Amino acid sequence: MWDFLALGLRNISHRRTRSLLTVIGIFIGIAAVVSLISLGDGLQNVVAGEFQKMGTDKITVMATAGGMMSSPMASEISANPLTDDDITLIKRVRGVKSVAGMLMKSANIGFKNVKKAGFIYGIPTDDNLKMFEDMQSIEVVEGRKFTRADRNALIIGSYAASDMFDKKKVKIGDTLNVNGRDMRVVGILKSVGNRMDDSSVYAPMETIRDIFGEPELVSMILVQTSPGAEPAGIAEVIEKKMRDRRHEKEGEEDFSVSTSEQLLATFSLVFGAVQAVVIGIAAISLLVGGIGIMNTMYTSVMERTREIGIMKAIGARNGDILRIFLIESGILGAIGGLVGITIGASIAKIAEIVAAEALGSNILKASFTPELIIGALLFSFLIGALSGVMPARQASLMKPVDALRYE
Repeated sequence: MWDFLALGLRNISHRRTRSLLTVIGIFIGIAAVVSLISLGDGLQNVVAGEFQKMGTDKITVMATAGGMMSSPMASEISANPLTDDDITLIKRVRGVKSVAGMLMKSANIGFKNVKKAGFIYGIPTDDNLKMFEDMQSIEVVEGRKFTRADRNALIIGSYAASDMFDKKKVKIGDTLNVNGRDMRVVGILKSVGNRMDDSSVYAPMETIRDIFGEPELVSMILVQTSPGAEPAGIAEVIEKKMRDRRHEKEGEEDFSVSTSEQLLATFSLVFGAVQAVVIGIAAISLLVGGIGIMNTMYTSVMERTREIGIMKAIGARNGDILRIFLIESGILGAIGGLVGITIGASIAKIAEIVAAEALGSNILKASFTPELIIGALLFSFLIGALSGVMPARQASLMKPVDALRYE
């Protein structure tokens, strides 16, 4: 076997230009697959980590409207939005420990003559604040949290405090204008590495309702189940009770009730499908590369016909000839795989750095697992070996006399 490997490497090195052109299709495909899978795995790891922080005992209720996916903003256009009545109903469900509503609104936010459009979140200031902080990963690093007495108070994200208003720094005690109302900053949040979240502005729920004239509206309802309760079963009960109160048929609801595990499973399913399609497109390069290796090996068989005849004349068997050409084609695939893995890893890391700079987020992180690296290398070797099957078989079936007489 070592002789076969040495012979394959020698033949490839003697045809450097042709070998380089042959492996281009392989390494382009492998580079695309490695970069996409590593970024996809990294994104899934980050999202899974966020759901783990949320906890498995949480349930989220959101509105749906006009075919939109569930989102806090869906209540804005829903014919039957979420309200305080839904919160009261959910509180009565057996197994529910606590319930909190959140109101999300788009607003004009101004600071020192600089106005920006952004989202402001109305959150509870009572005992439910802790649950909301845990689910939304809210951690105040400067100033303080909301108290029950707060009205015109704000807690802002790290990006809103440092860069959102044309690099003008917002400090504790500064005043922001929200849709014409002056409100004082009492807290600044720890950065979560996501510019959208770090641009968030939070205010007491009742204050936001007063500013926007929405005394009953809720954008999202957060539910925490009692210890030992089954979140999936409680979610089904909540869905049934809300459906009955709204007089809606099953499957035609204008709201959704999801556990944290269901949300993660839905994300993984959708993301996995998108990733499979993109990787499938990238795999076309592997097919082209495989055809290129097959063409190269057929050419190599034609050029080395007399060499094949000599090897057979001195005792080489058909299986030996077959292995020589299969190993050579496999080496071509493996070389393409090594180059592709290196380039793919570099592309993924560059994308990670660019995303961090452009989005101000660490959500796009490349993840290189041993399974990905070894799998890509073995796959490229397999593509090369399979592409060489037909040329290798043709070489192995040559008759020594015919091969020696070949010109």
